[in-house]
Amino acid sequence: MNTLLISGGSSGIGKATASLFAERGWRVFELSRHGASDKTITHIDCDVSSEKSCHQAVTQVLQQTDRIDVVISNAGYGISGAVEFTEIVEAQRQMDVNFMGAVRLTQAVLPQLRKQRAGRIIYTSSVAAILAVPYQSFYSASKAAINAMALALANEVREFGIYVSVMMPGDVSTGFTDARRKSSAGEEVYLGADKAIKAMERDERGGMKPIQMARLFYHIATCHSPRPQYIGGFSYRVLCFLDRLLPKRFVNWIEYKVYS
Repeated sequence: MNTLLISGGSSGIGKATASLFAERGWRVFELSRHGASDKTITHIDCDVSSEKSCHQAVTQVLQQTDRIDVVISNAGYGISGAVEFTEIVEAQRQMDVNFMGAVRLTQAVLPQLRKQRAGRIIYTSSVAAILAVPYQSFYSASKAAINAMALALANEVREFGIYVSVMMPGDVSTGFTDARRKSSAGEEVYLGADKAIKAMERDERGGMKPIQMARLFYHIATCHSPRPQYIGGFSYRVLCFLDRLLPKRFVNWIEYKVYS
């Protein structure tokens, strides 16, 4: 039986992914702060902002199985607001959970994957890593950091038979939208901020279903030779393709018009 370890698996994309893998016969360990075990999924308390918590969680997994086939680093959250008025502590927290949380989990699982000389690590990134969203700057930056780290890591662990990929969803309808920490500071200066954030949230609420991303995760986990990067949703693949073809200044101007 193949084994999946997934962080942030108690809601949204993570929960849909954990359930799909379990339905298809995988042994699933779900790591989060607020999850719960059921007949098919084993929950383990884990806070990715704590190095100790990540290592303890992986230790608990390895007490119940001798192999981890796939690791999905999915834990994260979002903040919004103007760069100028975002409190530094909030920006640091965003990077600490989304990016450093992925790093902590990676460091915790790599000794086992190297020992096996096999395994896959898949990170939940975002289309925002490529098409950075105004007033969601630090979220976009955290995902861009994951993309860069994943590419470098893929070459570091290639000799151990470990594959590394990122999955970049577009807009997905989950509780992530309502859980976003929003700051209205500076909206009397940045008059378009509120409109931009509302437009972004409207797109998210009308977005894809989490199961669509879960199926893509399953494909990445089981295909013969996974690519370094995947984009969730056909329209978003088209947009990212155009981003490579068109001048960046023009693409960024289009984003400005979309959110203004």
